[in-house]
Amino acid sequence: MSDDQLIRVVLCDDHAMVRAGLRALLAGAGGIEVIGEAATGQEAINLAAALRPDVVLMDLQLGDGMDGVEAIRRIRAAAEPPRVLVLTTYDTDADITRSIAAGATGYLLKAESADELYAAIRAAAAGRTALSAPVADRMMAQLRAPRPALTDRERDILEQLAQGVGNREIARRLFISEATVKTHLGRIYEKLGVDTRAGAVAVAKEQRLLS
Repeated sequence: MSDDQLIRVVLCDDHAMVRAGLRALLAGAGGIEVIGEAATGQEAINLAAALRPDVVLMDLQLGDGMDGVEAIRRIRAAAEPPRVLVLTTYDTDADITRSIAAGATGYLLKAESADELYAAIRAAAAGRTALSAPVADRMMAQLRAPRPALTDRERDILEQLAQGVGNREIARRLFISEATVKTHLGRIYEKLGVDTRAGAVAVAKEQRLLS
């Protein structure tokens, strides 16, 4: 993309006021045009296919239904996909890892300045990685200190989680107490950098930890 080419952007955020604020903010940026808005992941997928933007600005939490990570994955699966730049308030290791694995070009926090947002959009449109400083710091920390590997028992429990099995049934199937299951879950969450069962399963799938 040449320096003087207009960058066409689709916004995806489930809050109308946030989208309006972003549209107004980007109106002041030379060379960037908002060509569409989506309130859900499916709407973002449809607009990306129909409008063929250069960049989709994607929030991660989109209310009920498909989340931003799944929307990123589906958008990037297209034949000639746009770049996707995450713009969110969430900066957990799991959110960052899942977004990048799904195909996001960059990950920006909503606390960043307007100039940083403009620069990130231009970088994403050019195919360059754009990361907020706190996000880059977290990624570097992960590389320097990899999480401990899961034990065989923790993998067993993770497999059960992926099947949607509750704690009591996991305990019955693995011949352990329910308290022991909860202890293992706490360790799994810590190692994967998550705090929910759904988050653990999502990260496990992204990192190919499930058989």
